[in-house]
Amino acid sequence: MHVDIVELRAFYSTLLGRLAERSIADALEPVWAAVPNERLVGLGYVLPWLDRRVENAERAFAFMPATQGAVRWPADGKSATALVFDEELPLADSSVDRILMVHALEHSENPQETLQEMWRVLAPNGRLVVVVPNRRGMWSRFEHTPFGTGRPFSRGQLNTLLRAANFTPGPASEALFFPPSKRRWVLKFYRLAEKLGRRFWPIFAGAIIVEAQKRLYQGIPVAKRTSRRVFMPVLSPQGVTRDAVPVTASRRSPRRQG
Repeated sequence: MHVDIVELRAFYSTLLGRLAERSIADALEPVWAAVPNERLVGLGYVLPWLDRRVENAERAFAFMPATQGAVRWPADGKSATALVFDEELPLADSSVDRILMVHALEHSENPQETLQEMWRVLAPNGRLVVVVPNRRGMWSRFEHTPFGTGRPFSRGQLNTLLRAANFTPGPASEALFFPPSKRRWVLKFYRLAEKLGRRFWPIFAGAIIVEAQKRLYQGIPVAKRTSRRVFMPVLSPQGVTRDAVPVTASRRSPRRQG
């Protein structure tokens, strides 16, 4: 099940969501190598963290999966948001320096194909930063947060997937050590839980963050393909017959799609 944009925005507007945002932001610091004037793309729901990184970027785009939905970003100025299919990004080969994926890979129909598309659009030695739910953590077991939906990963599974897509996994970090409780008195212990969790039980973190670098010494066969997907407006009625359209005896056979 893919969480839609309305649910994501609603979650990150709550106290629990704001603390989750802060925990992931702190975990991104040790794996985020500074690259001046980089071309940055965020895939999934990355707005809370993209806002923190856009100042050092030459340009930045927020790509949001079609199954999730999209909102305008940034709030001021020209929109840099695009509604995309994660395995068919509207970018040229080797056109961006870094991609940040949050709430994306765990919802991908084909994670391997999605990562290969990330490889295609990244520049030589480009960096991919992936944030996914930890299958050993308690956050993946509760559905009242976005981390309880989709496919959780262990660090070993994520590294194996990255290597299969010709990435070299690098620095890693963890986030979300505090319990995903809605009770305010529990969330008061956020800082203590985060500090103790990083030191004593990192294996049970709610989210895993891994930075991987594009590997160039092994090629990937490239085959041109026709898109299998089309955008469909959600307000367009489906399966409705129009009685006003007359039916004639001589009808043309429908053309087969090539």
